[in-house]
Amino acid sequence: MDNAIPLAPLGGIDDMPALGGMRKTNLSRPQKAAIIVRFLLNEGAELALAELSDNHQADLTYMMGDMGYIDRETLGDVLMEFAQELESIGLSFPNGISGALSVLQGQISPMTEARLRKEAGVRMIGNPWARIKELSTQELIEMVDGESIEVSAVLISKLPVDKAAEVLAKLPGDKARRITFAMSMTASITPEAVDRIGLTLACQIEDRPPKAFKQGPEDRLGAILNSASTATRDEVLDSLDEKDAEFAGAVRRRIFTYAHIAKRVKPLDVPKLVKDLDEAALITALAFATEGDFGMSTEFILSNMSSRMADQLREGITERGKVKTKEAEAAMSEITKAVRDLVELGEIELISEDDEEDE
Repeated sequence: MDNAIPLAPLGGIDDMPALGGMRKTNLSRPQKAAIIVRFLLNEGAELALAELSDNHQADLTYMMGDMGYIDRETLGDVLMEFAQELESIGLSFPNGISGALSVLQGQISPMTEARLRKEAGVRMIGNPWARIKELSTQELIEMVDGESIEVSAVLISKLPVDKAAEVLAKLPGDKARRITFAMSMTASITPEAVDRIGLTLACQIEDRPPKAFKQGPEDRLGAILNSASTATRDEVLDSLDEKDAEFAGAVRRRIFTYAHIAKRVKPLDVPKLVKDLDEAALITALAFATEGDFGMSTEFILSNMSSRMADQLREGITERGKVKTKEAEAAMSEITKAVRDLVELGEIELISEDDEEDE
């Protein structure tokens, strides 16, 4: 028995095949695949078997249940053959249209991708919850809005804890309470029911029409107004307030200007901000922005750097004298762009407007 490696739980000693009865010459490719999987699992490897189709997962399970024992010589031969095949592979292509579309996602146009999926009837394979967990918080909220409380309770239960908490926090209070209460009734739900719910939700994702823009209109307009002059920005927002106050508010939340620095940049992050800024541009902005919210941001910047550097900048401001509005707008835009760049790089984190309101 020392030369045998068990491949599946056996019912009893009488069920064991004779050692060496299963030789390499008698093995099919599915059997060899089962041996490789069993060996890797036995060695502690983590295999993404859930990404296989349901049929392949079932076939593998049945195959491993029928295998019994193999001897060490046969195991060595199978592993050697597997290693040789891996070494000989120069390039591998995905199986079928579904795999090809997954590889090409983001490389071909959304309209072409949607058309090919529709023509081929491609649907989610493997674990649909993996696809659902990749959705943004806003997409998940929209999905919850279109589902029953019971389905929403299952959906929330399957999400990572931090994302589930974020979704619940952004739902209306009454709906969030009903969903959390419904979660108490999911104890007896079967895995099959959870899989069906996941597949239904994932198919809804696949059936959504492609969007021409990756970002929402408020994000796109906010980015444009970030680079616009103060006069243009104020004029556009005032006009939006009259026509669609809710949309105007969403756009405002996505705007970050020089006036927001004092409220949303953390004091300890100021040295990171000014470190790589052009000194002439910084002096130009500081010399111009002396009143109102602009003045608060200027004082905030000067107060949160070394005293030596602050004194040097103050001297530069005195020598700079009066600054033209056009030059000041360009200099302030350069500073706010530097802030946004640091945020995108993950080097600093802005204070959220919600935190600001709580203070």
